[in-house]
Amino acid sequence: MLMTVALTAVAAFAGLQGASSLQVASLTGGSTLGAGISSDGVSELARREIPPSYLRLYQAAALRYGVDWAILAGIGKVECDHGRDPDPSCTKEGAVNGAGAGGPMQFIGSTWAQYGVDGDGDGSIDRWSAADAIFAAANYLRASGAPGDDRGAIFAYNHASWYVAEVERWAASYRGPAAVPGLGSGYEEGSEGADAGLQRASVTPVRFIAGSQATLAPEDGHVALIPAAVPAVVQAMLVAGNELQALPYGPDGHPDPRGALDEDCSSTVNYVLYRSGVRPIAEILRDNPLAQDYVRWGAPGPGRWVTVYATTTPTDHVFVVVAGLRLDTSHNGTDVGPNRSEDGPRWRILDHIPTWARWSVRHPPGL
Repeated sequence: MLMTVALTAVAAFAGLQGASSLQVASLTGGSTLGAGISSDGVSELARREIPPSYLRLYQAAALRYGVDWAILAGIGKVECDHGRDPDPSCTKEGAVNGAGAGGPMQFIGSTWAQYGVDGDGDGSIDRWSAADAIFAAANYLRASGAPGDDRGAIFAYNHASWYVAEVERWAASYRGPAAVPGLGSGYEEGSEGADAGLQRASVTPVRFIAGSQATLAPEDGHVALIPAAVPAVVQAMLVAGNELQALPYGPDGHPDPRGALDEDCSSTVNYVLYRSGVRPIAEILRDNPLAQDYVRWGAPGPGRWVTVYATTTPTDHVFVVVAGLRLDTSHNGTDVGPNRSEDGPRWRILDHIPTWARWSVRHPPGL
């Protein structure tokens, strides 16, 4: 049996759906600094020094791109003092400094054109927006080698040794003990700690219901409600599926599903299995599993809580059913739920498994 959750930080639904999705319901009384802000791994200095809205964005962007939130915060401190520097280039829309840099993370135009993202889901990409700038900085760090080479990524941000040292100094002072790196780490199945870990470590809404069957929130078909009576690893899979709901269909999740701007069928499954600790990221990066690879992956037959359906005929495809909800990128004629007209990885509703293919039915061992 898989008794613990060992998940690594990556995605943030909030970065694509808007600032409101940073509000995480307090279900277990876990320690938080505010809506969506985890106190784990945050020093007393950081709690005093960093405005809560910025701390929330640093943590959310770090989850989305799999980088160290404290390094993001260190850059934010050195560049514009977390948006408080009076220099007009930090806060005044359209203002730049002598080097052409603008916004709270001080992007120059050419770099912004390549790495700028819509961090708050408002439909615009604005380097003077704190959300957009912080998510873009995480995107840039990831593209520059973080988290494997944090120092090199900081140097790419600003080619100066003093700058690297200053950012690292602030990052070290911002980090506190007992950092939780992902949806949860080492929480026992069925314990209150598992629930708290899920809530703290994802910026998607995490809402629990009784029983062992997941359902969609009546007011939002992109939110799976998490059944309390399933193992923590299954709960984590549902949260991971929630994190993907804003993404379109596309190939960018290969070989690495973390921080991708779109996901196809196999990278969707890869992401959920990675986020829940079922498949290590090193294995996914090495093997780059595609739909056809899941025809023989795992144990044969349906699982108690999780079942993977894969086929090569008439075309390669894979999807996963978690606690009764189907996470699938295929929807034409196979979804009667609230997401039936939407592309990309979504929770799908149908009273039977789609019949357009002959499926290999398998499950993660123990689930």
